[in-house]
Amino acid sequence: MAVIGKDIKEAIEILKSGEVIGMPTETVYGLAGNAYNTEAITKIFTVKNRPTFDPLIVHTSSIERVHEFVSEIPEKAQLLAKHFMPGPLTLLLPKKDVISDLVTSGLETVAVRIPNHPLALQLLENLDFPLAAPSANPFGYISPTSAQHVDNQLGDKIKYILDGGECTVGIESSIIGFFDDEIVVLRKGGLAIEEIEAIVGKVRIEEHSSSNPKAPGMLKSHYAPRTRLLFTDDSLLIDENISKIAYLGFDKFHTSIPQENQLLLSPGGDLSEAAKHLFAYMRLLDARGFDKIYTDLLPEKGLGRAINDRIKRATTQE
Repeated sequence: MAVIGKDIKEAIEILKSGEVIGMPTETVYGLAGNAYNTEAITKIFTVKNRPTFDPLIVHTSSIERVHEFVSEIPEKAQLLAKHFMPGPLTLLLPKKDVISDLVTSGLETVAVRIPNHPLALQLLENLDFPLAAPSANPFGYISPTSAQHVDNQLGDKIKYILDGGECTVGIESSIIGFFDDEIVVLRKGGLAIEEIEAIVGKVRIEEHSSSNPKAPGMLKSHYAPRTRLLFTDDSLLIDENISKIAYLGFDKFHTSIPQENQLLLSPGGDLSEAAKHLFAYMRLLDARGFDKIYTDLLPEKGLGRAINDRIKRATTQE
């Protein structure tokens, strides 16, 4: 398995050699490689078993360094960056040629993020290249929110995982694109729509795509546990072996399922706490050998929108 540690120098040497590592951020752990190195990018796709039509997010340490690999930052993008970077925000911006088409899946725009995590920022500040870093999990599976999650899934394929503790946000960043003066949310994430609109006004929300996505994380089926995840249907539960059924709830237990088979994302009804727990609790239930996991949507407000987006895609069967 991979070595798990906090050695920035070790991580830097591995990245400089063209290899990939597990990297913490406040949202989820990333599988990081030199964004300027085609071999490193190829390794990311190979390790994740990720289709090359799904573009990657490029991470750097400051908005000044973003200029090294993008040709323009629109005024509204600068405004969002001022308020929410570092943070769970990704901006889709026109790329310079230094970013290969492999990173962007042939698109002329690149997804850019500055993570709000001290260890990640320290790593990025000490590199002379940005890092491409999609979530550090096999493609389509639940995103990792701890170094151990990364090791459990990819530890036999990578050398090193930089351990930054548990992720404080727990779901991926919000992705914003700029098209003909229209601001579009391409992926709902760790930044609430209400927060974005408070800065730049009304935005359009684009739902996911099953092929040729405009940005990372837009595929219809994604973030799913191995155990089948379904929305609760009391009529279906009548014929189930209840002892083999689990429930992932928001703040209330399901009355028809044994309580020991259930996890609540936030007993107090806090959406931020629910977001932090979402992927970790999916994993816990997935590992317990249930036949099915039932769940329900959360209130469609604040971070509840992004959580519901992940739940809907995890329940999609293709």
